[in-house]
Amino acid sequence: MSANSAERPRSLDVVLVKAGRTKIRYAAELVGDDGTRIAVRAPWSGAGVRDFGFVRFAPGDVFTEYYWRDRWYAVKEVRAATGALKGWYCDITRPATLSGGELVVEDLDLDLWRSADGTDVRRLDEDEFAESGLAESDPEAAAAAMAALDELEAFARVEGGLESLLA
Repeated sequence: MSANSAERPRSLDVVLVKAGRTKIRYAAELVGDDGTRIAVRAPWSGAGVRDFGFVRFAPGDVFTEYYWRDRWYAVKEVRAATGALKGWYCDITRPATLSGGELVVEDLDLDLWRSADGTDVRRLDEDEFAESGLAESDPEAAAAAMAALDELEAFARVEGGLESLLA
């Protein structure tokens, strides 16, 4: 894009699918797409504050989200309205697809959180993953999901690890 370009940032819808149903749909700005990794930015799309106990997502928070067409996860950098980094929320997903104005991602229940200072790294929703029945219905996908969670946790436990995925 040239400095004189009238091209504006592209808007798209992020569609998170879970168990064959749309869990959430929200508008986001396309930040980049290198053919493998897609980056979008969006404000917190929840209604009001969501307090997980270890982090609170609130109106004004901004998520810069990274999705891969060839990896089984998404990494979301979370910043407060002030710009202060809260941390990274990572979803275990099937590889993302971008078609037209929709970025579609299938959530596989497993999640990972890493606080901004790196002192809190935690696996989330392993019980939901077990209850989903994916291990029985699609053992290869379940194995890929667990491997992705292990990979993300290894990145999260090393200073600069998650950031290296986003550079």
